[in-house]
Amino acid sequence: MPPLEACSSFAGAYSTLTAMIHHVCVVLSGAPMSELNTDVVLRGDCVEVLRGLPDASVDMVFADPPYNLQLGGDLLRPDNSKVDAVDDDWDKFGSFAEYDAFTRAWLTECRRVLKPEGSIWVIGSYHNVFRLGAAIQDLGFWVLNDIIWRKSNPMPNFKGTRFTNAHETLIWAARSRDQKRYTFNYDALKAFNEDTQMRSDWTLALCTGEERIKGDDGKKAHPTQKPEALLHRVLLAATRPGDVVLDPFFGTGTTGAAAKRLGRRFIGIERDESYAKVAEKRIKAVIPAASEDLAVMGSKRSEPKVPFGALVEAGLLRPGDRLYCPKGEREARVRADGSLAHGELTGSIHKLGALLENAPACNGWTYWRFRTDQGLKPIDALRAEIRAGMN
Repeated sequence: MPPLEACSSFAGAYSTLTAMIHHVCVVLSGAPMSELNTDVVLRGDCVEVLRGLPDASVDMVFADPPYNLQLGGDLLRPDNSKVDAVDDDWDKFGSFAEYDAFTRAWLTECRRVLKPEGSIWVIGSYHNVFRLGAAIQDLGFWVLNDIIWRKSNPMPNFKGTRFTNAHETLIWAARSRDQKRYTFNYDALKAFNEDTQMRSDWTLALCTGEERIKGDDGKKAHPTQKPEALLHRVLLAATRPGDVVLDPFFGTGTTGAAAKRLGRRFIGIERDESYAKVAEKRIKAVIPAASEDLAVMGSKRSEPKVPFGALVEAGLLRPGDRLYCPKGEREARVRADGSLAHGELTGSIHKLGALLENAPACNGWTYWRFRTDQGLKPIDALRAEIRAGMN
């Protein structure tokens, strides 16, 4: 074995052994299983290293596994120059069955180390994403979305025999179908997208230019380096500051770089020593954002429910008080049971608002106003007072 490979093999074995010893020590000490070393790049085979991590210890997994491209030979441009394609040994498998067994092994371990409310993101191309999706569902994950990453600068189809492969697919899944709570920063993404609901098709450029990490020989350090913009959006969507993000195929550390910049913790697993060193050097140079700039906009869906009747119980509104539509043209009386009345019509704040507007639905909290010295104000402001008292 060449000296470099021997060192890499020893480093990987040592990292795996260290992770396993840590796992055993945690169990024997009775310490919480969520205690683990973060902001590290663990060397070794991803399945073996994963087995050394504690149960339910990470908040999110981002996985960019081998594509299993099954290339039949060199890919040439029209001028006969060779395309620098993914032909590394780590992307080669003897059969679909071998690839599927590997996929299920690492996905099984990822599901074990995920917290009950955690989620997983797996990215792939048409070569492997359907096999990944089947394994994800078979193992008990619950698919929440598939995201299309549309590449604004895709590589052409040089042979002209197929469509230009201009996208990859990300599968976002909860740990199980019964999982009702998982992190999704809907309001933050909406603000990020100029107050428009974020769609499941994202247009982002491939990693090029200064972002593309190159080795001493001037060639790209990794053939499938992902743009940090992609990881930024994934982390913004499904994690909070301080969360632990696991990447079992760490490569040159894009996940770790984005995590550090956004105030998240990370665990990277990488068996190639040269990739691991590049990742560590890259992440060391990242300057994290200031803590005051990392707050994630809260989602109204996560706020405690407050029935309209609670405003009456608290004395913020009294039976007989008048509420008004946004322009003040219509009014309704507050009743003791938390319903509203307008002439012969009665109903909840939502139902009566819909009836008066002849609409299929109405958000009564933003529709109805109460009168103040400064004019009409939405009753949602009164709900906010109730919620503030609950904290």
